[in-house]
Amino acid sequence: MYKIQTLNKISAKGLDLLNHDRYEYASEIINPDAILVRSQDMHSMEFPATLKAIARAGAGVNNIPVEKCSAKGIVVFNTPGANANAVKELVLLAILLSSRRIYPGISWVKSQAGSGADIKALVEKHKSAYVGPEIRGKRLGVIGLGAIGVMVANDAVALGMDVWGYDPYISVESAWGMSRSVKKSTSLDSLISESDYITLHTPLNKDTREMMNAGKFGMMKKGARLINFARGELVSHADLREALSNGTVSFYVTDFPTDDIVIMDNVIPVPHLGASTPESEENCAIMAVNQLVDFLESGNIHNSVNFPECVLPFSGKKRLVVANRNVPNMIGQITPMLAEHKINIADMLNKSKGDYAYNIIDVDNGADETVLGRIMGIEGVLMARLI
Repeated sequence: MYKIQTLNKISAKGLDLLNHDRYEYASEIINPDAILVRSQDMHSMEFPATLKAIARAGAGVNNIPVEKCSAKGIVVFNTPGANANAVKELVLLAILLSSRRIYPGISWVKSQAGSGADIKALVEKHKSAYVGPEIRGKRLGVIGLGAIGVMVANDAVALGMDVWGYDPYISVESAWGMSRSVKKSTSLDSLISESDYITLHTPLNKDTREMMNAGKFGMMKKGARLINFARGELVSHADLREALSNGTVSFYVTDFPTDDIVIMDNVIPVPHLGASTPESEENCAIMAVNQLVDFLESGNIHNSVNFPECVLPFSGKKRLVVANRNVPNMIGQITPMLAEHKINIADMLNKSKGDYAYNIIDVDNGADETVLGRIMGIEGVLMARLI
C-alpha cells in the first residue's frame, strides 16, 4: 500500500481518485511514499528515505526545495494549466479595471459615505473624473503563449481586441490551441512599442527578471496599460515608478503586491487569487493525484519540474526505473549489469533534463532487490525502484 501525506487541504475530488485498497492518505502519515501539497513551505522539512515524489496542486513550486529533492532522486510535479482558466478570468478583469478606472471610482464613491441624500448628485457630478476607454479595437500584446497566455489571447479576440502574441518558445500544443485571429509579433520590442495593453505570461528566470525595465518602458506608447499576473520580479519597480509618474504607463495591475508598489499612484494591487476558485482547486488536485498515481504505479513522469518527461507503455513483466545525474556512460553501466544477471530488456526509454536523467526499463525476467541494490551502488544513481 502506498502512503500519501497531505500538507494542505486537498480537494476531495482529487483524493477520491486514490484507490483505498492501494493508498492510505492523511496529514500525519509517517514515512510517506509521496506528498501532496498546495502552499505550505517545505524548505525546512526533512524528507524520509521512503519519499519518492512531491506533487504541488498548482503551478509554482517556490515553496518546495527542488534542488534538494533532485539530489535525492525525489520527483517534483506541478500542475501547469490546471488553474489556467481561473487566472485568465482575472487577467481579463485586470484589463477592464486598468481601462475603465473602476477601481479608483469605487474608492472615491466609498469615501463619500455620510453624504446622505447628496451622494447621488455628488456621484453624478464627479463621474467624469473616472472616464476610461473601451477595450474593443485596442491592441493587446500577450508576452508568453503558454496555457494561460493562449487563453487570454483567445478570449481577448472574442472581446473585440486586436491581439498580438510573442513567444519564441511556443509549444506545438499551445500553437494548436491558439485562435487564428491572434497575430504573431516579429519581436518583443515591436510588440511592446505598438500595444495599448500588455500582459505578461512568461516564467521567471535569469533572462526574464526585470524584463520590463526603463529600456522597455521607453518603447511604450504613452498611456499604455501593463498587466502582470505571472511573476512580480518580471517588472523593475524602480523603473515602473518613473514610467507611472511620467504617464508612459497609465495603470499597472498585478497580483504580486509589495510594500513599494502598493503606495504608487495608478497601481491596482490584487490579492494572489489566480487559483482561488473551487473549480481551480479541484482541477489542480485531480491533475496532481493522477500524476502521482501514474508515477508510483507505472514509473511514468508527466509535468515534473526537475526530471524529464518520460512516459512508456508497460511492455514487460516488471519495470525498473532509475533516476541519475546526467553524466556519460550511465546506461553503459546499467545495461551490462542486467545482462550479467541474464535479465532480458523488453523495452526502455532514457530522457534527460538539465543535470538529471531518468530511465524506464521494462524487463521480462530476473529483476529483484539484489539487482536494484547493485544499480543503486553506481556512482551518480540517485534513485532506483522496481515496479
